[in-house]
Amino acid sequence: MSVLLNRQKGHTILMYSPRGGMDIEKVAEETPDQIFTEEIDPHVGLQPFQARKVAFNLGLGGEAFKNMVKFASAIFDAYDSCDASLVEINPVFKTSDNKILAADAKVVIDNNALFRHPDIAAIRDLDEDDPIEVEATRNDLNYVKLDGNVGCMVNGAGLAMATMDIIKLSGGDPANFLDVGGSANAKRVEEGFRIILKDPNVKAILVNIFGGIVRCDRVAQGVVDAYKNIGEIRVPIIVRLQGTNAEEGKKRIDESGLKVHSAITLQEAAALVRKVVK
Repeated sequence: MSVLLNRQKGHTILMYSPRGGMDIEKVAEETPDQIFTEEIDPHVGLQPFQARKVAFNLGLGGEAFKNMVKFASAIFDAYDSCDASLVEINPVFKTSDNKILAADAKVVIDNNALFRHPDIAAIRDLDEDDPIEVEATRNDLNYVKLDGNVGCMVNGAGLAMATMDIIKLSGGDPANFLDVGGSANAKRVEEGFRIILKDPNVKAILVNIFGGIVRCDRVAQGVVDAYKNIGEIRVPIIVRLQGTNAEEGKKRIDESGLKVHSAITLQEAAALVRKVVK
């Protein structure tokens, strides 16, 4: 039995089967009629009639039926109260005296909600996480490692997705998702470079910044300062600046004397990525 998020519908789902165990994926593939689901409106939670339906579909009766109703409700309450993205109990045991027990469990907590759960955050073992992602979190950077060869640094999640599309269309593969946020100052840019360069697969870096609140000339200066502070950078860097003071930013990079390629349009950035990847 598991509670998880249906991202397509924006609802929580309680999923369960009388045939649990290690081969539950095989059950779903070969006998999908043995997989049951209850959609849960997040505004109202798991309703009593739904919990009773779970016990009925599992073929229970009497005291076991009552205990399963309580069990299903308790699993949803646990999922909801700790801001989990998944609570999975596999297997669920019915004992000979009709008790319902969780024999094993997997719980995934939404990292974005940990600030509401200091007790859970306190038991987090950072040694189990990717060390680069841990370092990025400490520097307030949104970083996810991927398997490609072109690192990317952007300000904004939507721009990050577009940047990864550009990299793919230009013949490369994104090596990471790195969002430096709206305040892309010199320090954050430098930390972003350091984190991206820890990945040995990175063969080039594309910096794609839209200057709305942040000024592009300041970002450009941050790139130049980061390049000098880090020392010799052996991979080509492409910087695409658009928005406030974009022309001044491009000029600052072009006149820096560093091995940094500058662009203003997406087409220019794509062409430069294609060139350095080849």
